[in-house]
Amino acid sequence: MTIQIQKSFESNQKTGSLYLVGTPIGNLEDMTYRAVRTLSEADIIAAEDTRQTRKLLTHFEISPSKLFSYHEHNKAASGPELIRYIIEGKNLALVSDAGLPAISDPGSDLVRLAVEQGIPVIPIPGANAALSALIVSGLPTERFQFLGFLPRESKERNSLLELLQDEQSTLLFYESPHRVIKTLTAMQQAWGNRQVVLARELTKRHEEMVRGTIRECQSWLEEHPPLGEYCIVVSGEEQSKVKERQDAWWQALSVEEHVAYYETEEPCSRKEAMKKAAGDRGISKRDIYKHLLEDGKEEE
Repeated sequence: MTIQIQKSFESNQKTGSLYLVGTPIGNLEDMTYRAVRTLSEADIIAAEDTRQTRKLLTHFEISPSKLFSYHEHNKAASGPELIRYIIEGKNLALVSDAGLPAISDPGSDLVRLAVEQGIPVIPIPGANAALSALIVSGLPTERFQFLGFLPRESKERNSLLELLQDEQSTLLFYESPHRVIKTLTAMQQAWGNRQVVLARELTKRHEEMVRGTIRECQSWLEEHPPLGEYCIVVSGEEQSKVKERQDAWWQALSVEEHVAYYETEEPCSRKEAMKKAAGDRGISKRDIYKHLLEDGKEEE
């Protein structure tokens, strides 16, 4: 394995740099001075939707002549071409339609290509819809997990929701208006009636946050048809419920069966299996050993 080190603001005389430029998610006043300067000075601006970005550049009096199309459907061809421009010494600024590039968009693939070529990748921070929704949600912010858009296929979506059932951190999702009710239904079936926040039109004139249980938010959407893309913020599972589920599976097992489970299913050494069984039962490993001795399953 080769370790790669990139130090901030160090110029590379042989190649250019890739700048990831955050853009407003609705309110143009959220554009930073640094973002405007970076876009003004860049040799090339790669955009997911050049029509949308052209409006942004025009507003800030930046020449749109250096716009280059880069999106999900042309990234295989455009990505290597953009990397070649950077290697030749040009500075490239990457933007998404709104917010931070490389989050739930093909920008992450371009970053990967740049890193592989040793090209400096420099973040120009800006607005982000998921984090904006999180901080106004009223739900815990100490730990959170961003999942982006859930899979479209029901089987894949339900499998992912099932895996997240015991996740105790706050969960963040993006969802389109025509799928948001279906997604809430799937969440309720997988997790029960948790607290949720539906945020839409963030930073815009019609900004709206709907807070309540999943069922309450479903009822709201039935009376107020979904408009625009949503950020869904969902409370994590309660620790007590997680422990209750984790404890339930081994309740019917003897100590020996419990230890044997870890030896065969995980698999691990006898010593490690005893340690895990002790952790499940909330007792010491010595107590597990003692039980096994009494059952004649362990030699002194």
